[in-house]
This record gives sequence, structure tokens and C-alpha cells, in this order.
Amino acid sequence: MTSTTAVLREMRWWDIDPVLELEHELFPDDAWSAGMFWSELAHSRGPRATRRYVVAEDPTGRIVGYAGLAAAGDLADVQTIGVTRDHWGGGLGSVLLTDLLKHATAFECAEVLLEVRVDNTRAQKLYERFGFEPIGFRRGYYQPGNIDALVMRLHVQEHVQEHVQETETD
Repeated sequence: MTSTTAVLREMRWWDIDPVLELEHELFPDDAWSAGMFWSELAHSRGPRATRRYVVAEDPTGRIVGYAGLAAAGDLADVQTIGVTRDHWGGGLGSVLLTDLLKHATAFECAEVLLEVRVDNTRAQKLYERFGFEPIGFRRGYYQPGNIDALVMRLHVQEHVQEHVQETETD
């Protein structure tokens, strides 16, 4: 199944349980709690919103992906991206990340940071395709497995300019 069959929409409180199921399937050792999602969603609506959380639904209404972004000042942080295994390789991760980056621009962020497990090469390749560059490590960041995180950064304005140029040449 491709990402074109999935529809993005804003994550709401009633999505937390199905997102948690997917979260535990994808990240069994360091899954987020319901409280973490509730806290993030509390900051995702209204004129002072500093978060963007979305879900991707397939035509049956099943949540097949989710993503979240937090903004503070001119800095945004990709909090999470998850895609069901049956949608891996279909472009849904790119669709989710594109949505987050659009909102980082709307939040007027100059840079976007993220942490990714050093053993998650699939996600690292996605981020590299979008122009994220490695800038450091956080030792033992993912617990309880004591897995290191690779910290990556994207300069948003450079990213936007590159995509505008690509669009103009198409």
C-alpha cells in the first residue's frame, strides 16, 4: 500500500489509544506513555500552539502512521514519527516529515532538530534525503536499552529554498 492511500489529519485525543498500540509495536523498549501524548496534544491547539501532531489513516480508518513536532522560539524538534510496517517503503514517512517541516516554517523556526536511534538506519536515510545533517550523539539516550541517539539538524530556510528550486525546474 502506498502513502497516497493514507490521509493525514490532526491528531486528537481519541487517537491516543490506537497510536499507543502502534508506538508499542514499533518501539517496544522505549515507547511513549499515554501521558506523554496527552501532554503534547495539550499544546497543539489554539493561538499559542507550539506543537503539531498528525495521524495518517488508510481508507478503512486504521491509523497507519503518526508524527509530532514541538516548536520553541526559532527551533523545532521532531518528537516522533512512526509508520506501520506494512507501509514501510511506500513514502508515508516522507509525507509525515513534509507535514512537520511545513509547520516548522509556519512556526517561524530557523532550524529543526531530531534524535534518531543509531541503529535505525531506515529513519536516518529518510532524514538525510530531506537534508538533515548529523551534528552529534547523545549517549544512552534511549532507555532502558541504553541506545545512543544520533542528533541531526536541518536549516529550514535552506530546505525550503531547495524545494522551491526543485518545483520550479519540474
